[in-house]
Amino acid sequence: MKKILPQFWIFALAAALLAGCGKSSADKPTASNTAGGKPVVALVVKTLNHPFFIDMQKGAEEAAKAAGVELVVQAAEREIDVERQMQIIENLIERKVSALCIAPSGSREIVPVVVKANKAGIPVLIIDTRVDEEALAHAGGKIATFIGSDNYDGGKLAGEFVAEKLGGKGKVAILEGIPGHETGDARLRGFKEALSRTPGIQIVASQPANWERDQGFNVFQNILQANPGINALFACSDLMALGAAEAIAAAGKTGQIVVVGFDAQPEARAAIQKGAMAATVAQFASRMGGTAVEYAHKLLAGETIPTFTPVPIELVK
Repeated sequence: MKKILPQFWIFALAAALLAGCGKSSADKPTASNTAGGKPVVALVVKTLNHPFFIDMQKGAEEAAKAAGVELVVQAAEREIDVERQMQIIENLIERKVSALCIAPSGSREIVPVVVKANKAGIPVLIIDTRVDEEALAHAGGKIATFIGSDNYDGGKLAGEFVAEKLGGKGKVAILEGIPGHETGDARLRGFKEALSRTPGIQIVASQPANWERDQGFNVFQNILQANPGINALFACSDLMALGAAEAIAAAGKTGQIVVVGFDAQPEARAAIQKGAMAATVAQFASRMGGTAVEYAHKLLAGETIPTFTPVPIELVK
């Protein structure tokens, strides 16, 4: 018995220490969702090769610094790479970040990872592009909020401007975004709605250029060759508009075609000053990113946030 008792107490003490360690670690956030004791908020945008999303990142960084949260920013290389964005979000869910702020590359494609985040107890805040509400409801998913501009109204602003510039008569072309993508589709609907009130204006071509500058150049070059009498172009993003402006310059028609973009990026504003573009629709990406991080911080602190926060738009000409 004298030999057994010391061993018994050694094992008992070890078991007590292990139990105590287990309890303390369960009561604290895991290292995966904190950084130096700070909550980790992830911002996932469509790409960081676009000035719009770089501005969004800057706004998010400023808000994260003010709120005292750790910010992680990730994106696919190309805006059209929906699958890669989904992989990034799944990895962040596995990492157990505190909150997800997402600018979806696909309104319907995003739904499965939103549901995964819900099951993991990670709040999801959507920026810029709405999630398909029907698909989300069918999957039983939920988001905390949507922060963004009304792209439909932005398209209407562009259409009204084009109708006014053409004096109610002329031929118009459109460069669309990614087919089936809510952001571009809403802008397209708004633009067409505005022009429908002016029967003297005819849309002679409407083709996707997938948000990319080089495609904007190539697609519009082909449109211009097939329709040399085009009077105006609406591009659903500035990058596509700038590519089209290069095609117009190559054809020696700068200033002869009214070019309207969307996003009001610095290069587009400069092109307006030079006469290569006529106007662009401004939305405030920095405000979107900053508001998303601010709201994520409030949610994690147990506060209530609005389910929708509109970000203003305006025409720059």
